[in-house]
Amino acid sequence: MYPITYITDCHDGNARARLSARIGALFGQSPTIVAADGPDPESFAALTLLDCLFATESLGEDGHPTITLLNIAPRDGVWPNGVPFCFFWHGKHLVASTFNARALSLVRRELGIERVYVTDIREAVTAAGFAPAEIEKIAGTQFRSLWYLPLLAKWVADGRAVPAVETVIPETLDADPIVAVVDNFGNCKLDRDLGLVPGDTVTIAKGNDVFVDVACYPHLTAVPRNAPGIIQGSSGTGFTELVIRGGSAAAAFGLRPGDPLPAQVAEKVA
Repeated sequence: MYPITYITDCHDGNARARLSARIGALFGQSPTIVAADGPDPESFAALTLLDCLFATESLGEDGHPTITLLNIAPRDGVWPNGVPFCFFWHGKHLVASTFNARALSLVRRELGIERVYVTDIREAVTAAGFAPAEIEKIAGTQFRSLWYLPLLAKWVADGRAVPAVETVIPETLDADPIVAVVDNFGNCKLDRDLGLVPGDTVTIAKGNDVFVDVACYPHLTAVPRNAPGIIQGSSGTGFTELVIRGGSAAAAFGLRPGDPLPAQVAEKVA
């Protein structure tokens, strides 16, 4: 059996129950459901998806294949019933996702995954041999992340042929660094590295024309207690975090997921 992680913006209790039951019926086990909530679910999903794939590395052994599902599907009018779904492999690890370029931006940049296989729901379900009434039910539903995405993951994991078109992920990474995730400690996980080294200092706006000089440190325990600092983030060497040791950087600087940082990070101070 595959360990299954499902990152989704449909995460209320009713949605979780239905997702767990359907995936359990398909795979024989229920998923870990991760809520992509907050003001910018796409940036949260992008970094969380990347972190899930990073977490399969450096095991000291071969390990087991995993499946990660991602559903961030705004109804923006570009697609008739929301963006289509796609899949790709990272080594032996399968990802089935909405074809959301921003949510896939970090796996594109960090893992070099530039192409994915985009599917058409009606075509895929028809090819799978479903009856006409079931095809209409699955292709026309609003809750495609329940009725279709788990099927797609199961078919691909089982090695079944799924009609799909290899498609390039558009480059949509935000021009400026943003807060991708605010963790439970209030640390602000950025979507990239700021290019700082320990000893560098940056000036960060705190609101109301208040500016704070924040130093870069090698790790969290080097940051003075109750002071802000810039450190290498928990997502690895390619990422930076703004932290307050013993406090919440998000609360202190008024930052939320999706907020840009360039307006706050002004320049290095010699």
